Amino acid sequence: MRALVTGGAGFIGSALVRALVRDGVERVVTVDKLTYAGNVESLGDARHAPNHEFAQVDIAEQDAVRATIAAADPDVIYHLAAESHVDRSIDGPRVFVETNVLGTFTMLAEALRHWKALEGARRERFRFVHVSTDEVFGSLGPTGFFDESTAYDPSSPYSASKAASDHLARAWHRTYALPVVVTNCSNNYGPYQFPEKLIPHMIVRAIDNRSLPVYGAGANVRDWLHVEDHVSALRTVSARAEVGATYLISGRNEHRNIDVVRAICAALDELRPRTDGRPYAEMIELVADRPGHDLRYAIDPSRIESSLGWRAATGFEQGLRETVRWYLDHESWWRRILSGEYRADRVGLADRDTS
Repeated sequence: MRALVTGGAGFIGSALVRALVRDGVERVVTVDKLTYAGNVESLGDARHAPNHEFAQVDIAEQDAVRATIAAADPDVIYHLAAESHVDRSIDGPRVFVETNVLGTFTMLAEALRHWKALEGARRERFRFVHVSTDEVFGSLGPTGFFDESTAYDPSSPYSASKAASDHLARAWHRTYALPVVVTNCSNNYGPYQFPEKLIPHMIVRAIDNRSLPVYGAGANVRDWLHVEDHVSALRTVSARAEVGATYLISGRNEHRNIDVVRAICAALDELRPRTDGRPYAEMIELVADRPGHDLRYAIDPSRIESSLGWRAATGFEQGLRETVRWYLDHESWWRRILSGEYRADRVGLADRDTS
C-alpha cells in the first residue's frame, strides 16, 4: 500500500506517519507546508526511512498538489493538513479559510483526478480519509453527546472552516463518487504536540516557572483522545470503513480544563518537584475567557466501536502522565520551538486581522 499524509509534519499527522513507516507500509509520502506548527523533527526516525518521502507543499496550490499526488501514486490519502488553533482563528481567520477550505477543495479535486485514472483493484481500494474535529458541532450542555447525526453548529472561525471542509468532502463523494470517509475526533494529546495547545502549553510554562493561565473558571469540558489511539482509529477507518460514512472518534475521557491542569501539576510535583518545594497548582491563574468558548464537547464513539471494532486503549490518567514525562525528557525539542516565532504566550492579540 502507498499512503499520502497531508499535514504529516504536524502533531497528529506525524504520529500517523511514524506508525505507517514503522509498520512497513510500502511507501509513505508526507506532505506539509511547514508553517509554524509543522516540524520535520516530529517525524522522528521515520524522516530518513527508506519507505518515507517528504514533500514541502502548500495544499492550496493546485499544480504542486497534482504533481505530488502523481509522484506518490497513493492508495490512500489521509487529509490532516489544517490550521487548527481556535485563538489564532479568532485573531486571523483568513488563513484558516485558505488552508482548511480552499486547501481541502484542491486536495479533493486532485484526488478525484488520481482516482479516476486508477484501474481494477487499486481503484476499488482507494480511500480519501478526511480528518476533522468535534468542534464543528458547537457546544453541548452538561449532558448528551455528539454522534454522527448531530447537526453542525460551529462557534469559531476555525470550526466553521472545518465544517465547510467536511461538507466539501461529503459533496465530492455524493457528486463524483470519490471514495471518501469523514472522521471527527475529540481533543488529542500526547508526544510532539505543538505547545500552544492546553496540555503541552501548561507543561512547558510550569517547567519554566511561569503562571498557568486557564480561561474563565476552567469549567469547560473536553473529551480527551491519545494521539496513538487516534492513529489506530484512522488506520482502521482506511481499511474497513463504509465509503461515504462518517465516524466519530473519542477516548471517552471527559474532564474539565481546570482538572486537567491540576492533574498536570500533580504529575509534575512527582516527576520534577519545584526547587522551593511548593506545588505547581499554586501557579494556576484564571484569566478572561476567549470569545465563543464552547462549554463542553463529548463524543459517543459507539459507531466506530461496534461496526469497525475499534476502541481507545489509553486511559487518560496513564496517558497524561506519560505525556508529561515525554515533555520532560524531550525538552530540547520544544525549546527549539519556543526560541522561534512562538513563545508560549496567547497568540495574535497585538495584530488582530479579521479580514
